[in-house]
Amino acid sequence: MRLISLCVSLLLPTLAWAGSTPIRAADEQVSTFTLDNGMEVVVIEDHRAPVVVHMVWYRAGSADEWPGVSGVAHFLEHLLFKATDMLESGEFSKTVSANGGNDNAFTSYDYTGYFQRVAADRLELMMKMESDRMVNLRLDEGDIATERDVILEERNMRTDNDPDALFREQMRAAQYLNHRYGTPVVGWRHEMEELSLEDAQSFYDLFYSPNNAILIVAGDTTPEDVQALAETYYGVIPANPALGPRERPSEPPQRAERRLIYEDARVAQPYVSRSYLAPERDSGDQRKAAALELLSEILGGSQTAVLPQKLQYDSQTAVYTGAWYSGTSLDDSTFNFVIVPAEGVTLEEGEAALDRVIAEFMETGVDADQLARIKAQARAARIYAKDNVQSLARMYGAALTSGLTVDDVLAWPDIVDSITADEIMAAAAEVFDDKSSVTGWVMAEATDKEVTQ
Repeated sequence: MRLISLCVSLLLPTLAWAGSTPIRAADEQVSTFTLDNGMEVVVIEDHRAPVVVHMVWYRAGSADEWPGVSGVAHFLEHLLFKATDMLESGEFSKTVSANGGNDNAFTSYDYTGYFQRVAADRLELMMKMESDRMVNLRLDEGDIATERDVILEERNMRTDNDPDALFREQMRAAQYLNHRYGTPVVGWRHEMEELSLEDAQSFYDLFYSPNNAILIVAGDTTPEDVQALAETYYGVIPANPALGPRERPSEPPQRAERRLIYEDARVAQPYVSRSYLAPERDSGDQRKAAALELLSEILGGSQTAVLPQKLQYDSQTAVYTGAWYSGTSLDDSTFNFVIVPAEGVTLEEGEAALDRVIAEFMETGVDADQLARIKAQARAARIYAKDNVQSLARMYGAALTSGLTVDDVLAWPDIVDSITADEIMAAAAEVFDDKSSVTGWVMAEATDKEVTQ
């Protein structure tokens, strides 16, 4: 799913608060400051309802794991709901619920996040509990055995019992030969089965520290109130001097297109999927990513996009098509296509039709009216996005843990709006290179005709 970033311009002067790094205020009530121990804080004010969302994001996801312990980042996410110095196992969520709120957590390649949505007057309690489990987690072998079974069952339900999920896992492994983006977030089963207390504790001890964390508070609060509470509960936690820069295995140059055929008796509808390596959003240099974002909307973002019009309606070659790109990642991302051929159309014919439409687009270029409509829709979406402070908080958290800054997030909407058709076509020409692609066929059972090319 795409999150259209919120358009915010810096209009108000810099404000300095006693005893801290300056807080910069923006016209969308987004402010930021840094605690002395290195913890970043972002405050998004919205006083329409007496509710706040409290989030702590760690710059540690599955792509930061060491070889041989895939899934440990997600495993630790589960374990953080166990006992601490202050709370019994399971008491964290029970306390949130007893105070009328809800909470959860999530892990991705570049981050792990924890959040609570509560009444505004319960914010201090959330900070007290979250700061406690940042440093005072108390794990034992019983926790490890119990929660390891939970994550294995989660893999059963979400991956092993879903042929599409298994195929996507293989696609990413083929796209990223060396980088950790090719390893599933949940982990490879054979490594998950061996995750130990030492594995989880080592990941926790290194990465769960204030100088590796971002606090985001959105809702009915002020920067002054958040600052006072953050300094009380998070500011007293010392930075971890052992934490170094994020270092990951780099991906070697891809010199040939890669192809795979995935067969699974549970596949109800065969389809073709393709991914290309694509640049991510870089701090201070987001124009190419913005062009790719618009390109994905032009080609497959709606039923009026190029692929549906050409393949679903004009030629009726496909019953579904799509194109998508997400540039919010620390390292190279992907640009993706999918086509589900219509009845009587083979996968080979469907792929050829996809290639033909892409080639035609590269010849004819961007339709000016379509581009104007997409930009207008993006501007409208940014206005509607203000109504969901939790989505805004997630947008900032994902960006900041992926190497971007608050200024980058604020600048993004204007950058998207300023992208030209020429920039979009230049980005397409760079990314749509067969040598950086992976193409997969998904089917219930292969036939000689389907596997011959």
